[in-house]
Amino acid sequence: MTILLFWALALSLFLIASEIGRRLGLISIVSQLLLATLGLPLLMLFWVEPNWQLSGAELVAPVWLKTLYGMSFALLLGHILSDVVELKFDRQSLKIALPSFLVPFACGLACGVWLLPEQPWLTSLALGLVFAITAIPVLYLYLSNIDYPPAATRRLMQAAIMIDVVCWLLFGLGKGSLQPLSLILPLLGACLPLPLYALGLRRPAIYGLLFLTLLFIAEHYRLNALIFGIGYLCCLAWLKLPLRMPLPARWIKRLQNGVAIPLILTFGIIQIDIHHVLQGFDAVHLAALLLLPIVSKLLGNWLGLSWAGPSFEGASKWRETLLLNIRGLSEIVFLNLLLQQHLISPALYFALMLMSLIATLMPAIAGLHRIPLKTIPTARRPYAEH
Repeated sequence: MTILLFWALALSLFLIASEIGRRLGLISIVSQLLLATLGLPLLMLFWVEPNWQLSGAELVAPVWLKTLYGMSFALLLGHILSDVVELKFDRQSLKIALPSFLVPFACGLACGVWLLPEQPWLTSLALGLVFAITAIPVLYLYLSNIDYPPAATRRLMQAAIMIDVVCWLLFGLGKGSLQPLSLILPLLGACLPLPLYALGLRRPAIYGLLFLTLLFIAEHYRLNALIFGIGYLCCLAWLKLPLRMPLPARWIKRLQNGVAIPLILTFGIIQIDIHHVLQGFDAVHLAALLLLPIVSKLLGNWLGLSWAGPSFEGASKWRETLLLNIRGLSEIVFLNLLLQQHLISPALYFALMLMSLIATLMPAIAGLHRIPLKTIPTARRPYAEH
């Protein structure tokens, strides 16, 4: 009963934080990251552990909770992958994406090899990908809030999608190379739309329900959910079938913001030993993990935007450089995936979560969401929301 009470309290705190953030002009993911990174550790340290005598391991132990976590994870990963699969090759976006991926990726690999203790090569690869990833949904929210021009929005979104395609595919293939069966089974599952379509099934909602169900099964049995998701959506695209979720978009959004994101954030944060969270990291290591991902990503973004040229007359390269550094939802899902598969330590998870919070807050701190673009036509849904 106490465990259930804790989770009800945690979800309520996220709702309160989102409402306070909304009144202050922050998008919900920023408020949620602030609460998860700063508020939840304090709640565990000063209330839950001393008064309820509960550890993080005990709080995530119930089977019903792990099931709810798997469903939330499938919902968020499905949302992100449905964005990723909408890639339309664009030369200018590719010019932005190449340096924006390669510079932080190389920096992350170097950190994994030289800065951190000896670890598996897959962890170093994952660290490079964490350095490089850009949050597609959060970037779109920022661009919408400042009424960015449709063509410029499309260019930045396509660049972010290209980066995430490479990140998800590289990690999926790297993980699959160690466990071939975890790669073969998801690939077989990804091909299910082909026989169903051949049998005459044409209703997109059924394919959407099957997609989320199989994502949940893949996550539950530690199969390669990334490869399955990308493969499944590629099959739908080849069959020219749209992805339709089994619930209306407004309910999906409410479930994401009210349950899925808070649960995933809390699930990861409370497993960290607050008393020894940064044990093994000295000041140099911590500063490197906080600064190097941001600095390397900003440098890559700047080089890419310089190569591609301005998206419209008067475009600010500095503004777009900051916007492409946003982490948010994509990085949360990626970090939780790494933590649950024991590829990163809780201390490294916490340090990278803190870095993600800082990077996502930077455009808001710089006031980009308040910059009016009066001389430019307002963007009218230039990018599909899911």
